[in-house]
Amino acid sequence: MDLELLAWIAGGVAALALLVAAIAWRRLRVVDRRLTQLVEAGAPTTPERERIEALEAELTTLRGDLAQALRHVAVVRYDAFGDMGGRMSFSAAVVDDTGDGMVISSIHARGESRTYAKGIVGGDSEIVLTPEERQALDAARTGQDD
Repeated sequence: MDLELLAWIAGGVAALALLVAAIAWRRLRVVDRRLTQLVEAGAPTTPERERIEALEAELTTLRGDLAQALRHVAVVRYDAFGDMGGRMSFSAAVVDDTGDGMVISSIHARGESRTYAKGIVGGDSEIVLTPEERQALDAARTGQDD
């Protein structure tokens, strides 16, 4: 093969490579300009999948926190003594999704009022619950009023 012909072929390939590089560089500038405009306009810079995964992780954390919140509440009002009227006594249950929380009872009599609190773990108490306290606890766990 002739060296001069080989030189012309190499020069042609080089010129073609330069032309392709120039076209690619020009297109890159256009894309870069458009991307800059999008970022300045407030478009997200992270890929959507990463944003969605971050939101899902945050949602899982929030659900865990919410499950521990004392958000199930029920109140049962009653007359603690037969000679008293107006249902001034009450038992209130406040529990989370797993049934942990407390029951607070206030017994109203003519001359005094007493308040008691009992801890609840897993939907039950180590201390015996009165029927009214049990009713309040069951209503809080099922979401039904008395």
